[in-house]
Amino acid sequence: MILDRLIPSRRTNDEERAISFQSLFAMGDGYTFTTNSGVYVTQEDSLKIGTVYACVRLIADTIASLPVDSYIRQEGVRLQYRPRPVWLDAPDIGVTKDDHFQQVLVSLLLNGNSFTRIIRDEEGEVLALSVLNPQDVEVRRDQFGRLFYVHNAKDRIEDVDMIHIKDLVLPGELRGKSRIDLVKENLGLSRALEEFAARFFGQGSSTTGIIQFPGNLSREQAKNLVDAFEDGHKGLRRSHRPGILFGGATFQKTGVDPNESQFLESRQFAVEEIARIFRVPPSMIGVTTPGAMSYASVEANQLAFLQHSLVPYLSKLESEYSVLLAGRAFIRFTTAGLLRGDIAARNASYSSGLANGYLSVNDVRRFEDMTPIEGGDAYRVPLANIDITAANLADLDRKSLIAQRLVLAGFDPAGVLAALDMPSIEHTGLPSTQLQPLASVNPVDPTAAYEVNSKRELNLNMPEQIVHVPAPHVHVDAPVVNVPETVVNVNVPEQRTVIRSVVRGEDGRINEIIERVEG
Repeated sequence: MILDRLIPSRRTNDEERAISFQSLFAMGDGYTFTTNSGVYVTQEDSLKIGTVYACVRLIADTIASLPVDSYIRQEGVRLQYRPRPVWLDAPDIGVTKDDHFQQVLVSLLLNGNSFTRIIRDEEGEVLALSVLNPQDVEVRRDQFGRLFYVHNAKDRIEDVDMIHIKDLVLPGELRGKSRIDLVKENLGLSRALEEFAARFFGQGSSTTGIIQFPGNLSREQAKNLVDAFEDGHKGLRRSHRPGILFGGATFQKTGVDPNESQFLESRQFAVEEIARIFRVPPSMIGVTTPGAMSYASVEANQLAFLQHSLVPYLSKLESEYSVLLAGRAFIRFTTAGLLRGDIAARNASYSSGLANGYLSVNDVRRFEDMTPIEGGDAYRVPLANIDITAANLADLDRKSLIAQRLVLAGFDPAGVLAALDMPSIEHTGLPSTQLQPLASVNPVDPTAAYEVNSKRELNLNMPEQIVHVPAPHVHVDAPVVNVPETVVNVNVPEQRTVIRSVVRGEDGRINEIIERVEG
């Protein structure tokens, strides 16, 4: 049995290994994690670097605090999926939604992998989601090429019971690569600068050098001389104290001043370098130096952070967690709160949405966490602020004006309606107002003005007009004046009968009016 442990046989499964590569790699082995700057950098110790801690907290806390819900798309419309899964609000016992996704993001940002174990009931429904330490999980394939996971070198977990999210995956690899391991030199430099600053103030600010003593000193005498000098000057509380050397000893400075070594510039560059590694705008982790804000407004900066830093992780989370829902349902994080502008910008956006008909009053009130009002669900269009269902009235009104001008210009009414794609309207048969005064139309029976709806001629008999003028009689007393009888002849024009005929077409419309005089 001892020999089998030392020399495993072919029947020994790889699952029996007590120490995995991941656990050995994360222990801080000197050959693996020693950087050229002389410090160790591990995934866990990297959080001790202030910039790494700020970047991880910024990304993890921002995504964990976003609202998330389940949806389903039907006929191109996204609807809420109900009932809402319980694990969205309480993934595990004593673990909230924010805590769960924060663990997932921290594991993903530091290790490059996130392993979430799915715990199901007898019917296969999800009971809980437990985030595992990525250093305790190995990814393997069986003889058929199927993936499975080994937790703590003994528990086998099938692929369907594990949510494995990877950060950066090299071709052919089963695990994601940790950015901490890939850029450990950059992180090591940053940590070395922090340690140098701590030692600079902790061990004194001007005592780096060599004590030269004339003559020869034993090892013990040299040690006593150094200890005595450090006891009087080493440490922050003893800095800037005057020193005294005896026996002709002199102090020769050998260190480099921080200003000469561009210490502050190096630390500033290290901060920007780590921010670049995590794709975080420097201004969002407290960098206030000129040029840290590369966008003209806070909204543009937020948009860049959302698109380039958060969306890749949001897409991975949505894709992996959506497989837990039935059918075509999916989860979606709401990022509108990240782009929430000031009150003036929000009002301008809401006004545009209301005017163009894609927002209702209640939609705006919901965005502002206000209660809906009655009748606020109607969508309106700009013209006259009418309901969007009656928006075709505006188009019909413009077509009617065009049709009126064309008909008055002499175009065929039926052809005008067909050209404008307007429905045909039955005509009463009355002539236009230019031919028929409105006062002569009976509102009860408008067809009585003319014999419409028939093609026979309309005859109008005008009686002959006779005008009789009596002869004038004039009497004048003396002197007697004889006035001859005056005969006045009045020529009265002969009155003739005028007959007017109305000619109609097949559709009952008046084509022409013909006048004929008889006698």
